[in-house]
Amino acid sequence: MIVVTGGAGFIGSNIVRGLNRRGISNILIVDNLKNSQKHLNLNSLDFVDFVDKEEFLDNLDGFGKIDVIFHQGACSNTLETDGKYMMRNNYDYSKKLLEYSLKRSIRFIYASSASVYGLGKNGFKEESKNEYPLNIYAFSKFIFDRYVRRVALNKGVQVVGLRYFNVYGPNEKHKGKMASVVFHFHNQILDDGTVKLFEGSENFKRDFVFVDDVVDVNLFFYDNPGLGGIFNVGTGRAESFLEIAKIMQGLYSNVRIEFIGFPEELKGKYQDFTEADLSSLRAVGYKKEFTSLKDGVNRYVDVLKSTGGVWVD
Repeated sequence: MIVVTGGAGFIGSNIVRGLNRRGISNILIVDNLKNSQKHLNLNSLDFVDFVDKEEFLDNLDGFGKIDVIFHQGACSNTLETDGKYMMRNNYDYSKKLLEYSLKRSIRFIYASSASVYGLGKNGFKEESKNEYPLNIYAFSKFIFDRYVRRVALNKGVQVVGLRYFNVYGPNEKHKGKMASVVFHFHNQILDDGTVKLFEGSENFKRDFVFVDDVVDVNLFFYDNPGLGGIFNVGTGRAESFLEIAKIMQGLYSNVRIEFIGFPEELKGKYQDFTEADLSSLRAVGYKKEFTSLKDGVNRYVDVLKSTGGVWVD
């Protein structure tokens, strides 16, 4: 059986969808449906059961033989200030699940984050010298990666950490403020035809990666159980928020672009440049090209216009 934690969430539900497209449905989804809107991500998926995340952790031996865990569950709110909650939910939970996996020889593929690089002053290669998290969410990912390096790699069981850059695409509607800029621009356009950008957005550049590519990298490691380590998942191309706005301008009618002041709460905590170094991922044999920003935004906007942003097939 395959377990997907965070399986009702953005990337988790897309991984389940990717498995379903291969004809795989022996999947246990682990999540917290306190945000009931997430059920929309599950409506079109095929899986054997759903269990709450706390019940799962409390009864790990009660769910049959597990072969692989895709651990995607986490609090991803970069503005969360409750450090105790963040560490318990992201770090402690992940440690317990990893330790169980190592004892039972269960393959473990988990979501890390490019936020561990902070301002990226030393670059974005998967090395400790480049890592300096700016908020407690990033720290929770950073310290788990350090734990994995210390106790889990080269132990005879596949352990893979994937540092996602700025992921966008269907099934992120429930994320609210934390949803991608494409999702927010779409709603701004529907509201009054105006895309609002922070002043200086032409110089704010991120590595925006379409969710289908993220799924494909996860499945690459699923197909290659002998590979392990921590790897970046991005396109290797930094592109501006203004570029996204211009792409979307061409997909709707009469769209204006307006620049607004930069929020005080984000000053000093904002990555104004990210660009994945893909050399480690390429070195282990991942050869596929990543979706261009234009193609990815076009595909996502089609889903936003037709279903509000949720896959229905």
